Amino acid sequence: MGKRPLVRRRGKGGKQFQAVIRGKIVPAKYPNLQLTEQRVGSIVDIVHERGRDAPLAKIKFDNEVSYLPAPDGMEVGEQIEIGNNVDFKPNNILALESIPDGTLICNLERNIGDGGKLVKSAGSSAIVFSHTSQGVSVKLPSGKFTTLNPKCKAMIGIVSGAGRKEKPFLKAGNKAKYMIAHGKLYPKVRGIAQAAVYHPHGGGRHQHVGRQSSVGRTTPPGRKVGNIAPRKTGRARIKQKKG
Repeated sequence: MGKRPLVRRRGKGGKQFQAVIRGKIVPAKYPNLQLTEQRVGSIVDIVHERGRDAPLAKIKFDNEVSYLPAPDGMEVGEQIEIGNNVDFKPNNILALESIPDGTLICNLERNIGDGGKLVKSAGSSAIVFSHTSQGVSVKLPSGKFTTLNPKCKAMIGIVSGAGRKEKPFLKAGNKAKYMIAHGKLYPKVRGIAQAAVYHPHGGGRHQHVGRQSSVGRTTPPGRKVGNIAPRKTGRARIKQKKG
């Protein structure tokens, strides 16, 4: 069957294909609080974490230190509050039931007490759309709507670092370091550009697959490359109605 293709070697999970953990700090999430508990924290520092686009704010709550994605306008020495009934102002952390419709939020909890799982990338924000009997409807950055528990917490504001993608890499080395820090494969070589022993699509004189590129769900791993179990491929054919 030839050599194992790259997709199989990566799937094994070897050390050379794992994300780099050096330079990581701690998981960025809210401190563990009771539903009725409130705290006041101070911004100690704003730091960078490897593989993360947005800067992290180091926040000290009493004797506990938490790291959270820093929203726009946050400064060192600033005071923020966390709780269900704290003041409604930028950078504060409130429950969704206390946030009015149309507010831009970030670092949103998917489930109560998970510390924030949604809307944490640079420049992203969600919108509190409506409050209903089923929960709070939130419009995510992708444009999709989701309904969450009113007790889930969110930070008011937009995650900073919105202009990161506007700066070009200029050199392949910079792009390679960026991809390595994020645990992504780089560079990607097309299967048709490889030799036959390295990829099922390779080996041709002309850079064309030469056969159907769709494979089934139960295809052996050595051949499972290309369009895996596609619902529809090729050009859409529209039947014209006869008048």
